[in-house]
Amino acid sequence: MSRTTKGTSASTGEDRPEGLRALKKRQTRQAISHAATRLFLARGFDRVTIAEIAEAAQVAKMTVTNYFPRKEDLALDVHAEFVAWLAGTVRDRDAGESALTALRRAYLDAVDRREAVIGFSGEPFARMLLGSPTLVARIRELHEERERALAEALAEDTGESADALTPRLAASQFGGVHRVLFDEALRRTVDGETHDEIATALIEAAGVAFGLLEPSLGNYAIRADQ
Repeated sequence: MSRTTKGTSASTGEDRPEGLRALKKRQTRQAISHAATRLFLARGFDRVTIAEIAEAAQVAKMTVTNYFPRKEDLALDVHAEFVAWLAGTVRDRDAGESALTALRRAYLDAVDRREAVIGFSGEPFARMLLGSPTLVARIRELHEERERALAEALAEDTGESADALTPRLAASQFGGVHRVLFDEALRRTVDGETHDEIATALIEAAGVAFGLLEPSLGNYAIRADQ
């Protein structure tokens, strides 16, 4: 769940100073993230301190914590996208499309793109994740946060209250499929499979997993025509 931050085009005119500040922030964040990743891969997540990351990135310790309030965020730097992804998929789905159809489509698209948010990474990084009890616990928390966000999106879409049972149950089922597929991607990565091999396996697994939900949730939360 690590990524490389992309740069943006330079601004012009009155926006130039603000653009330069934003670029500087992105560069600092990227430098900290890269320094942390190198240390984590070399020594393991739990053995590396914030002070050592700051020294490697040549910034103050407070700068590290300003950009990454939790140490886990340094390793799981797509955590915000991870949590928001399923809810966003449901909110942005097409008219006539059920929640299940939208989530299956989005997942298969992510497999095609080899997205980190569904578990694609290098073998050393996957081993680092699974070898840290702290990161394993944090990933579990992120799955739970994602399911709650999805339940809220489903409740909004179906006109139910936020604490209604059906959207929470549906989110649990959808989230459970993504949780198992995420674990499958990490497991296969640690086993040394290539991204293409993993993608082939995930497409097959997704067919089975989403297919099991079809009888009960295939017609749930179909987006009305706008």
